[in-house]
Amino acid sequence: MRFIYPGFLWALLALGIPVLIHLLQLRRPQRVRFTNTGFIREVELTTVRRRRVEELLVLLARIVGLAFLVFAFCQPFIPDSANSSAVRANRVEVLVDNSGSMQATGATQPQLLTEAVTGATTLVKGYGTSVDFVLTGRRKAASGGAASAEELSQLQAGRRPVGWGAVSRAASTGLSALPLYVFSDFQRSEANVAALKQLAKRSVVLVPVTGLPVANVYVDSVWLNDAFVRVRANVGLHVRLRNGGSKSVADCPVKVLLDGRQAATLQVNIAAGQAMETTVQVQLPDDKLALGRVELGDAPVTFDNTFYFTLRPAATIRVVEVSAEPVARAAYERESLFQYSFGRPERVDYAALQRANLVLLREVPRVEANLREALAGVVRRGGSVVVVPPGRGADQASYQTLLRALGASEARWEPTTATGLVRQEVALPNPRDPFFRDVFGVQPRQVALPQVGPVLRPGSGGTDILRLRDGDAFLTSYGSGRGRCYVFAAPFAPEYSDFVGHALFVPVLYRLAMSSSRADQLPAYRLSAGALTLTVPLDAGAADAASASAEAAPYRLTRDSLSFIPSQRRLGDELRLEVPAGLDAPGFYELRRGNKVLTTLALNADKRESELAAYSVAELRRLVGPNVRVLDANARPETLAQLGAGQSGTPLWRYCLLLALAALLAEGLLLRFGSARRTVAAPVAQVA
Repeated sequence: MRFIYPGFLWALLALGIPVLIHLLQLRRPQRVRFTNTGFIREVELTTVRRRRVEELLVLLARIVGLAFLVFAFCQPFIPDSANSSAVRANRVEVLVDNSGSMQATGATQPQLLTEAVTGATTLVKGYGTSVDFVLTGRRKAASGGAASAEELSQLQAGRRPVGWGAVSRAASTGLSALPLYVFSDFQRSEANVAALKQLAKRSVVLVPVTGLPVANVYVDSVWLNDAFVRVRANVGLHVRLRNGGSKSVADCPVKVLLDGRQAATLQVNIAAGQAMETTVQVQLPDDKLALGRVELGDAPVTFDNTFYFTLRPAATIRVVEVSAEPVARAAYERESLFQYSFGRPERVDYAALQRANLVLLREVPRVEANLREALAGVVRRGGSVVVVPPGRGADQASYQTLLRALGASEARWEPTTATGLVRQEVALPNPRDPFFRDVFGVQPRQVALPQVGPVLRPGSGGTDILRLRDGDAFLTSYGSGRGRCYVFAAPFAPEYSDFVGHALFVPVLYRLAMSSSRADQLPAYRLSAGALTLTVPLDAGAADAASASAEAAPYRLTRDSLSFIPSQRRLGDELRLEVPAGLDAPGFYELRRGNKVLTTLALNADKRESELAAYSVAELRRLVGPNVRVLDANARPETLAQLGAGQSGTPLWRYCLLLALAALLAEGLLLRFGSARRTVAAPVAQVA
């Protein structure tokens, strides 16, 4: 037999009270009335013997009643022999889910986390002081009952969160042999069915905590309707909101702030499990990086009420045209977003090629080896090269070598005939193609398109952007590493094509340039992304390019007094950073190298945590199988205390309470009828 609350055994000291009362009653003188002195001895002996037996029985009834009343408070039980190993364990693992979803309103407490902490504390106290507890995901590896209870009381939802999904990672920590208790709401979004099935290999008890239906509005995503943001120009900021709770929300306030200034405010109504999209107009006042926030007035789950994002004006796109005469100058120079430069094949500015985002190689008769290597370098570092083939007299072999170096398959050149080329009409572009997104308005049924005479047929493996009426390609895109290569089937010269004079010419040139430039960073990142990929120039972060110490300094993520050095890998201008395990608070983080701030990143919580749907007790039992014990939702404290003392067994406190009441009843009967017998015995002795 074991006790859930053995501390109450100290109350057994109160058994001395009835004994003390009994001893004091023995010292009290008893008055005996009699009329005949001849029978004094017989009456006295008969009365004293009977009184002593009755008093001893009353004393015994009082002691037994008080003792079993104390035992009832101690809640004794007989532990099951199957769980004797868990009872003898001197180390126990406890996981208390303190992720953001635990901010939801509990059935009896303001938060689910409060209910989970209360249950875990009861469990810890039930085990006693001889057991060490391993709190999964916490800094302390093991501690005693009192220290564990203190650490549990300091848990806050969303701060250094440890979700119930950590049970799948706990198997690799070497603690899988320990008994495990999991207190959580068991969110569906964090479910790992394979991990749940692995729980059957160890002693596990799942303790679900459920609360009241609540709403939870969060920002699902933020994006712009224009990839190239200009200074002091309105741009549409799309905000997608979603209600991850089980209750509809009405008139939820939403604010959009940019650099601390309110840019928009609105109220939204979202049904449970539904989403909505809204667009607000924002404007960048200067060419600096702007820090933005979307703030929601949603309660009680507030960990995801702020979404952080950044906006940076589009960087200048450098375009270099290599040809005999400039053709694209008029198109690119009219737009401030582009920086255009021109060079002839015999006087190529190779320094400009190294900085270029887009190189337009137009109708160069022969591609020399130096130029070919420079163009291949543009593609390797993420730029784009547009190849416009020359007409008659071209060095076809040099172009075949160039296409192979750029990652494009070899093209088939059209044979030259005496009758000349047969012109074909370009087919109408598909407006749903991402390349032509937002280019076309309402298209007329009849539209005149360019007439071209192709001189080559691009090879397979590419994506056709523009086609001819017969289905052959006019403009084909090839991916090569981080960059791209675009190949036209016909020259731009008037005898081969009227494409330059067509209205389609400028939009195509703009799209080619825009697709060659990638944003240095996204507006927002998730902490659950695992890795961040950024574009950082090679000389960034060094105060002096010749300083070896500055170049060797690691990249750091800093916020206020916190500083993290993530795992990092550099490949050209591309920097890959692994999100550190200790970085779990959303907000703005500066990317530093040495003493220089390179940029600021907006990191947000995992949106899966905002989906509050959870498994029911029946679903958990079906998933984990019969070997894992799943308690009923919001288990009672005495159940958890019994688990701490021995996991399971036959409770005896009801029997102790019944025995205590029986002893009190016996005492009452002895006092009632024992006194009556003494009263009757005295007169009989006097008459005799």
